[in-house]
Amino acid sequence: MPFEFGIKDIIDIVLVALMLFYIYRLMKESRSLNVFIGIMVFVLVWLFVSQVLEMRLLGAIMDKLVSVGVIGLIVLFQEEIRKFLYSLGAHQRLRGVMRFFSSSRGKGSQANHENILAVTTACMHMSRGRVGALIVIERSIPLDEVIDTGSAGQLIDGVVSYRLIENLFFKNSPLHDGAMVISKHRIKAAGCVLPVSHDDKIPKELGLRHRAALGISQQSDAVAIVVSEETGNISVAIKGQLHLRLSAEELESLLTKEMAEI
Repeated sequence: MPFEFGIKDIIDIVLVALMLFYIYRLMKESRSLNVFIGIMVFVLVWLFVSQVLEMRLLGAIMDKLVSVGVIGLIVLFQEEIRKFLYSLGAHQRLRGVMRFFSSSRGKGSQANHENILAVTTACMHMSRGRVGALIVIERSIPLDEVIDTGSAGQLIDGVVSYRLIENLFFKNSPLHDGAMVISKHRIKAAGCVLPVSHDDKIPKELGLRHRAALGISQQSDAVAIVVSEETGNISVAIKGQLHLRLSAEELESLLTKEMAEI
């Protein structure tokens, strides 16, 4: 019987290719690219042994390894899988808002603009006074685990204003050393503890605030803003990348670009 190749097979191949490409990009962002390559090599060897060579014993052993390995991969990459599912949910919500609640878009844009101005103004004032600060702005991936940091953080749920931001990061404030989280156009919490990045490429002159900002940007799609206490320089961490020594105008422009979809 001749092999039939139709439009359904083309769609199947395209979908598998897209899935592999997305997994590849996800592994690359999470610094697990070598693990992904190793998995792909194992899968190719497994298919070659079981389907082409038809080695029953070796194929059966590799079948068992694959069935057990799937559970191991879920445990090993639970953070990446959760991030992937959060991203899917966020895109669905965005489409729903665009389709059914487009009338409320103007209010969201106005709130975004006001929040950006408040954050930029506060960062500019704190930069001049050499007041250290770490501000995290939530986007599509919720930061509930960061907000709920036990006794370390403090729930605020206040309006985003430059005066409140400056007061929370005042040098004698008990919440000065932690991170502030802004979510849904509100200051949700302050004094929060963030995951610290251990990337060797981080310049040695950058301190713990920069490593914490980079860490949260690697584990989520949040935007993290740092004001250095030593130099007064303003930096932003986005998607595992640090943007250093920004002016007030550059900060406002970057935040406007990144916050456009919230």
